[in-house]
Amino acid sequence: MDGALDPGAHRTPRHPAWRDVDEATWRDWRWQLRHRVTSEEHLGELIALTESERRGLRGRAEAFPMAVTPYYLSLFGDARCPVRRQAVPLAAELEREPWDMRDPLAEEEHSPVPILSHRYPDRALMYVSHSCPVYCRHCTRQRKVGDVASAPAAAELEAAVDYLRATPKIKDVLLSGGDPLSLSDDKLVRVVEMVRAVSSVEVIRLCTRNPVTLPFRLTSALLQRLRAFHPIFVSTHFNHPSECTPEAGEALNRLADAGFNVGNQMVLLAGINDDAMIVERLNRWLVRHRCRPYYMFQCDPVAGTAHLRTPIATGLAILDALRGRVSGLAIPQFAVDLPGGGGKVTLSPDRVVRVDGDRWIFRDFKGEQFTYVDRPRRRLDVIS
Repeated sequence: MDGALDPGAHRTPRHPAWRDVDEATWRDWRWQLRHRVTSEEHLGELIALTESERRGLRGRAEAFPMAVTPYYLSLFGDARCPVRRQAVPLAAELEREPWDMRDPLAEEEHSPVPILSHRYPDRALMYVSHSCPVYCRHCTRQRKVGDVASAPAAAELEAAVDYLRATPKIKDVLLSGGDPLSLSDDKLVRVVEMVRAVSSVEVIRLCTRNPVTLPFRLTSALLQRLRAFHPIFVSTHFNHPSECTPEAGEALNRLADAGFNVGNQMVLLAGINDDAMIVERLNRWLVRHRCRPYYMFQCDPVAGTAHLRTPIATGLAILDALRGRVSGLAIPQFAVDLPGGGGKVTLSPDRVVRVDGDRWIFRDFKGEQFTYVDRPRRRLDVIS
């Protein structure tokens, strides 16, 4: 089939419901999207649902429904499975905290024209698709994702590009959604082409979880067409080693081979990846597949995610455990995207033990202490 990924020697086992689907059909991303599981009834035929999952599915059906590809569902284990917990709602999603927000990053407040958010001076985000292969339960944009009414119109796309032309300080444009790769090849290439035609735009970023949830979407045909618009950076979103399949690795390798700079943005999720060893395993795998761990995000305070949010101290402890034990290439920045639109702040564990005058005493990853004498010579002393 044109543009399909080559079947590898190793494949992820399929759910028995799709055992008899031929390989070419299974690897057709359009078939995967057409056969997504979207109802409690269908899901209950495939896995043994818990009472909490049934309550979550019913209670969230209108506000933020479930959708999962056959490929991603095939990674499910029992009710504690980290893949399943990201895709199937629980009853806990119906609970609310006073500080939960509909639009925690204030994207709509910073939207000068529809589908474009301009928070930082030199960057803008464009919402180009309302659809995703899987509706992740921690999604910060669940107010829009999955809602057909939020699908961008052609006139809105034109208005967003006009804004880019009129705002030359914007150098970096993120194409997001939903997932931009839910668009057809022709539509996606057209969007990228329009943005690239803005002379002041230097970098385009594709924000996509398809390498995780639908790796067959990263076809040679699509990547070959997009190469004409480099530099394109790809921001993807692996959260757990269970998502690191041969097919996902193949998709990352294809991106890197085609000249795309690929970075991962993990979200810290309680009971899923809030453990240093899990993050280490994930990030070592990503680096082996030429995907740089970029951010580890504190989960945003969007309604329905309270049960997934960890203490900020957990992220700092994970970062502290990684530093010195793994290469800096495998250590992300830990970031909190400030509620209300304040932007990202990055946090680091404090390894300063004390300061004695001009002597700074630090601890290393083993807890041993080392001294740095902070007594620089004046520039005039050096010159003379």
